[in-house]
This record gives sequence, C-alpha cells and structure tokens, in this order.
Amino acid sequence: MKTIVVATDFSERSDRAIRRAKLLAREFDSRLHLVHVVDDDRWQAVVLAEQDASTKILEEMANTIEGNDGLKCDFRVVLGKPFAGITQAARDIEADLIVIGPHRRQLLRGILVGTTVERTIRTSDRPIFLANGIPAGSYSRALVASDLSAYSAATIRTANTIGLLDRLNVSLLNVFSTLGAALMSRASMSDDEKRSYLTRERSRAGKEAASFMNNLKVDGMSTILKPDTVSIADTICETAIELSAELIVIGTSVRSAILRVILGSVTEGVLSTTDRDVLAIPPHQIQANGANKADGAVS
Repeated sequence: MKTIVVATDFSERSDRAIRRAKLLAREFDSRLHLVHVVDDDRWQAVVLAEQDASTKILEEMANTIEGNDGLKCDFRVVLGKPFAGITQAARDIEADLIVIGPHRRQLLRGILVGTTVERTIRTSDRPIFLANGIPAGSYSRALVASDLSAYSAATIRTANTIGLLDRLNVSLLNVFSTLGAALMSRASMSDDEKRSYLTRERSRAGKEAASFMNNLKVDGMSTILKPDTVSIADTICETAIELSAELIVIGTSVRSAILRVILGSVTEGVLSTTDRDVLAIPPHQIQANGANKADGAVS
C-alpha cells in the first residue's frame, strides 16, 4: 500500500480519519494525500475564498504531519461534489486506499439522498476505509463477511492485496440461509424436527464454506457460521463485537436507488450500525479481481 488518500472536511469526524490514516501510513510506509472538496455550486467569489482558505489549512496540516509524525504528506483542494471530488482525486493520485471519517447516522437523509460515505462507496474504484473506531494502534483481529460467492472471494483477494489483513487474526463469517425455518414455525413440526432441519442447513453451509476456503487458498483464516435468524447486517455487527474484531471487511454491489430504498443493503446496514472500522470493497475492485456480476455479493 503505497498511497493513501484521506478525505477531510475539517470536522472532528475527519480528524479521526486522519489519525487512522497516519497509523496506516506508518505501518505500510505509505504517502498520505490530504484531500478537501469545495462545493463549486455557489457564487464564484465564495468558492474561490473557500478554496484559498482550505489550501492554507491543508498546507499547515501537511507540514505538521511531516514535521511531527515523520510521514510523507501531500495535499490538494478539489472543486466539485464531495463524493465525486474524493473519488476523482484518488483516481488521479492512483491511491491504493481512501480513508474517510465515520458514517453520518441520519436515517432519513440517508434514504432520500445518501450520505457522502455511501455515495463515495458506490462511485469509487478504490477500497474505502471507514474510520469509525477511535484510533489506538494497529489491529489484532478482523472479521470478513462473506456469502461464499465469487464476489466475496474477490473482496478477500483485494483486502489481501493492499495488506490490511496481514499479521491479523482473521475470521470469515458466513450467514447461511434458513428459508425453511419460517415455514416450519407455521407447520405442526416438533422441536426436534426443527433442530434437525437447522443442523442439516448448518452442515450444508459448513461444506460450502470449506469448499470456498479451499478454492480461495488463504491460510490461517477461521470460519464462523451463523443462521440468518436476524438481519445479516446485525449478525455481522454482533459477531464483530463478540470476537473483539476492530475491523470489518465487506464487499458491496451496485443497486438502483429505488431498490436501495425498498430493500436497503447489508453494507449500508453495517455502516449505519457498527462502531468498528470498516473496509468496503466497491464493485469496480471486486470485478477487477475476477468476480462476475452474475455471482452476486454480500451487500
């Protein structure tokens, strides 16, 4: 991981992202690029004034990071919409990772127009790192959410490529389907019959997970199986807490705005719930690592 873009709007949330980005840059000997986006859909005089002020602030921040932290740090101010400016800057710089601050938990706004975080993830062709937790050092444990598809395999390959899973205790979580459970609840089946059904489904999921891991050829990753008795997003977040995992890795898929409003997505559910850091691998990266759109995704 040679280059990290960290987006800042000069808020406390962004400060958390910068602190995490500095830790990552030190660990991987990466160059930091501070990026601030000025919304240019306003009077030109206002835009130019904000651009000038932002440039001075970023220059001071970059000098401080280089002087106090001993890290290589550049900066740039971009004109445009925040999510578009961040993704374009990362593309121009050829960044390996984009670090942004915690998800803004405003449900109504998220449904109607999306947040900068959501829009950045949907439009980026680079992995997005969401700095939710309070930066306190290197990670020790990560949880990778997987539906055992080609998309999920490509997600793990991408995370491995940028090095974030190196030297970590990594667990793969598969939330397996129990479609028959609801039908059984309505049927006159005994508790033993229901338990037998769940045991068979867990066994099936276990065999599929073993085959997935064998094809993936990743050593040292344990497997956790859980039934989808609650929402998948909730299961992922709860499992991360149970394991004391500081990092959640998840892939995303492209969905229409209407479908997102009706069904939501696992990724957005995790982003809006968890207090753990999240590495979200966007569709462009997943497809680049060998997945086919038809294979589906954890999203």
